[in-house]
Amino acid sequence: MEKIINIISEELKVKTFQVENAIKLIDEGNTIPFIARYRKEATGGLSDEQLRVLGERLTYLRNLEQRKEEIIKSIEEQGKLTDEIIQATAMATTLAEVEDIYRPYKQKKKTRATVAKAKGLEPLAEIIIKQEETKPINEIAKEYINIDSLSEEDLKNKDKVVKTAEDAIQGALDIIAEDISDNADFRKKIKRICYREGLISTKATNPDEKSNYEMYYDYSELVFRIPSHRILAINRGEKEEFLKVKIDKKEDKIIYNLERQIIKGQTQFTQMLKDTILDSFKRLIEPSIDREIRSDLTEKAEEKAIKVFGQNAKQLLLGAPIKGKTVMGFDPAYRTGCKIAVIDETGKVLDISTVYPTAPQNDVEGAKKELLKLIKKDKIDMISIGNGTASRESESFVSDMIKEADHEVNYVIVSEAGASVYSASKLATEEYPDINVSIRGAISIARRLQDPLAELVKIDPKAIGVGQYQHDVNQKRLAESLTGVVEDAVNKVGVDVNT
Repeated sequence: MEKIINIISEELKVKTFQVENAIKLIDEGNTIPFIARYRKEATGGLSDEQLRVLGERLTYLRNLEQRKEEIIKSIEEQGKLTDEIIQATAMATTLAEVEDIYRPYKQKKKTRATVAKAKGLEPLAEIIIKQEETKPINEIAKEYINIDSLSEEDLKNKDKVVKTAEDAIQGALDIIAEDISDNADFRKKIKRICYREGLISTKATNPDEKSNYEMYYDYSELVFRIPSHRILAINRGEKEEFLKVKIDKKEDKIIYNLERQIIKGQTQFTQMLKDTILDSFKRLIEPSIDREIRSDLTEKAEEKAIKVFGQNAKQLLLGAPIKGKTVMGFDPAYRTGCKIAVIDETGKVLDISTVYPTAPQNDVEGAKKELLKLIKKDKIDMISIGNGTASRESESFVSDMIKEADHEVNYVIVSEAGASVYSASKLATEEYPDINVSIRGAISIARRLQDPLAELVKIDPKAIGVGQYQHDVNQKRLAESLTGVVEDAVNKVGVDVNT
């Protein structure tokens, strides 16, 4: 635990006692808002944002340590644990590094290498990789031919038969290819090259097809430079089958580095090892490295996006309330008409209506007459216009209409994201059982101007429209983040128990 405390302390640039006390409070079941608000003395005044980052890192680092223990135990049970493995595992700082260390010892499904090992070809692979034997390899390989020693039943199983010296050599090379692929040090260096010098390249599945992804029909960008929003856009384009995505890498450089580390001068094994290195890279290393890099880029892009979504949600939730005003909620629409709801300064519904100033009815005069009547009757101060369909036309209508009001009336455009979700929710039904679902949306739009936080907390945070790619990121992680934002916002503002 001391190691975890020190890591988090260094990352957050806070004192160790702050981290230690915060962890203790979290482990006791206290929520982040509670700790941030009521345990400032214990945490040295850590903010809710710092505490959330601390909590996330705590979970990750604990999972990392647990995985390290599991891997060490598994390798030890196989009788293959060494001081080097223990040290490398202890030094690993990410789950990806730990998994790379464990890769050679992981129980595998049937592969060409596992079949070759089952045939007893590991000793031959050892001879080839050592590159010390001067006796012709074909002569050595003949010793592994087993067709004369197998039972009739085993002879029917091709996974057990070694018919020729060539078969034996190929099996041994398959073992070597997998060993190269599983080497954590090799993989780490290859990833480094791919991250520093690799390119994300995209091509159109059908270049003639129109789509939102045309800028990516022939596109490439350095892996380490590509911004998160492009990663998410490319992922979506690939998912919708408009794009084909690959990582272009310095293959010659990678192969050269592998050969330099594996091949020991010119021997009878040189060419076969060169061929095996290329096979290992193309067949085993490249596909898995590509998946890991794409996954890593996506994970980082999602984290950045979720952070932005959280900031957007926070801005919406903590929008300045307009108190003491009677507000008209104006939910724009075309065919079905614009829904109107008037609420007083306490949020109580005074009047509801539907007007048709937009196409196809275009009853501007009728709508104007109705709204001016409500403005006069209810002494309306503000009009809150939803920013959805027909918003522009509605704004133009309202702007002209309020000029004829008998007192000053102002209007504001507000986000109506999630209003339809709220209007059909159980909570809305309980609040307004006798009001039509479509009108409830107008009530929500009015209340958002009057008190954004009080209204928006009624809605699932994911439904309030926090970003373009919010449906492309990890939904569980997004929900956790947005729930935290809502908690922090409520914690910051407080709750009026009288409402």
